[in-house]
Amino acid sequence: MIAVVRGGARTRLGIGAALAFVAGAVALTAYARSIEGNDFRNWLIATASAIQDGAHNTADSAAIRYRVTNPLGVNTFLEQEVDPTKRRRSLEMARTAGFHWIRQQFPWADIEPDEKGRFIGAFGESTWDKYDAIVSLAQEQGLELIVRLDTTPKWARTGNPHVATPPDRLDDFGDYVGAVVSRYRGRVRYYQVWNEPNLTVEWGMTPVDAVAATELLRVAYVRAKAADPDAVILAPALSPTISEASDAMNELIFLQQMYDAGASRYFDIGSVQAYGLRGGPDDRRLGPGDVNFSRPILFREVMVRNGDAEKPIWASEVAWNVPPAGAPEPHQWGQVTEAQQARYTVRALERARTEWPWMGVMNVWYLKRPDDREAGTLLAGFRLLDPDFTARPIYHAIERYSRGRGYSGSTP
Repeated sequence: MIAVVRGGARTRLGIGAALAFVAGAVALTAYARSIEGNDFRNWLIATASAIQDGAHNTADSAAIRYRVTNPLGVNTFLEQEVDPTKRRRSLEMARTAGFHWIRQQFPWADIEPDEKGRFIGAFGESTWDKYDAIVSLAQEQGLELIVRLDTTPKWARTGNPHVATPPDRLDDFGDYVGAVVSRYRGRVRYYQVWNEPNLTVEWGMTPVDAVAATELLRVAYVRAKAADPDAVILAPALSPTISEASDAMNELIFLQQMYDAGASRYFDIGSVQAYGLRGGPDDRRLGPGDVNFSRPILFREVMVRNGDAEKPIWASEVAWNVPPAGAPEPHQWGQVTEAQQARYTVRALERARTEWPWMGVMNVWYLKRPDDREAGTLLAGFRLLDPDFTARPIYHAIERYSRGRGYSGSTP
């Protein structure tokens, strides 16, 4: 007979129950030893949090706009690729993996670098040429662009050396937005205004300001719609953080402040960053101190409370990090192996597809960089392809998943 203690009382188990208890413990121990790294911890968290998971005010039955069939997207840095043949190969490999969407920055600082109205580069070339080529290549591959509109040229941010700085005059930013949207009318439909304005590093190293971010969004929205009434505007992606400081504000608080400032009228699609960080894709904890893959649920609840149940959310960045050998610690974005990164990302895509009817495009962070300047840094631990186009396990996992789902790069 085996005795176990429950709440201070001794309870006798029958032989059958005791054997089952021992067998279960042995099986659990064997399972723990058979899986990799922190998978067992994440499995326990996923199991426990699923049991405790309650109802959420996410309006899952709402008639969501801008539905997509293939939600697979990936972030690209094609503007940094000097060789046009490598740009082409990047998009060919994106399409082969099953991606339909690419989230690509069209930086104002690069397009109108030296003075207002002058679209000329350092060697006398048109600054539009590179971006025209990117749009054409995407169309050729059957891929759809989400164009990210941000950064500010030096002439429009006097006294601030940081490129990710709001402009001195919002009308100048509006002119840039209008120029981009007019140029690509009928070829590009989706535009995102700014990135992570709830962090000072994306807001000129100055205190974050939801009201100012809303006004920037308003100007961009009005100018984009004037240039192309069919343009669809994504709100700026907000960085998930539990901080409430002036240098990094909790995105749920920042979002509510944007709503209070009237932001609902000036975006068509909400945006989140869906990072797993130190947890697995099925970590369902939603406490005030939890930053995990489930956090978009809380973001969705804020949107629903503010009357935006019919607007979808698109994930601007989805990722787990594999710190390269020698990368400095602490590993601020968590740490997984390449095999875990591949499995977690695929599981995250599937969980969003089956559980979150309000979630649309999921943009994996990121496809590749043009060179290895980030070698040995944590940033290199996100890439799907090495600079020489060697595919990492995550790339192949997404390719298998997309084939299994019947996706292809040309499926909208």
